[in-house]
Amino acid sequence: MVVEYKCCGSEFFIHILIIGFLVLFAGLMSGLTLGLMSISLVDLEVLAKSGTPKDRKHAAVAPFVRVLVWICFPVAYPISKLLDFLLGHGHVALSHRAELKTLVDLHDNELTEKTASDAMTPISDTFAVDINAKLDRELMNLILEKGYSRVPVYYEQPTNIIGLVLVKNLLTIHPEDEVPVKSVTICRIPRFLSNTVDQV
Repeated sequence: MVVEYKCCGSEFFIHILIIGFLVLFAGLMSGLTLGLMSISLVDLEVLAKSGTPKDRKHAAVAPFVRVLVWICFPVAYPISKLLDFLLGHGHVALSHRAELKTLVDLHDNELTEKTASDAMTPISDTFAVDINAKLDRELMNLILEKGYSRVPVYYEQPTNIIGLVLVKNLLTIHPEDEVPVKSVTICRIPRFLSNTVDQV
């Protein structure tokens, strides 16, 4: 059965308004759902009291969300109980001060036990290009295959890193021109003395 609409009739505009309202309402509900799933009451209270002005403004919308929750309650509650029955109850976020303190202490201990060398990559495992190399098709394809946003540049030997090339700056270079690496902008990197010179 085909439903025909007249182009500019009042019924046509009413349906357009209803459709627009439902689309906007669906977007609002999906945004609120993601927000409610990713933030707990403790997080909301922290944002309301000590967050940035923008966070405090967003936290102030909580009463409006509560009103929407009560409006949607007759439909949402039975669906939530059905999903809980089928999928199981969700885990409650940490809300006790002692648990939060323990979590912070654990992360603090992990950070204090690690040194900068633990996060370093051996130079033998890094991808770098010679400053005297030419950006031909083969080298450009290799750089793109590696997928890095920055590529170290070395002089004479791979352990002598002199800077970085931003891959986005290579987008305007034509491989046929075979532009030397030293002709592109090379970002200088800070240098420091370390006992482990074979890592970057």
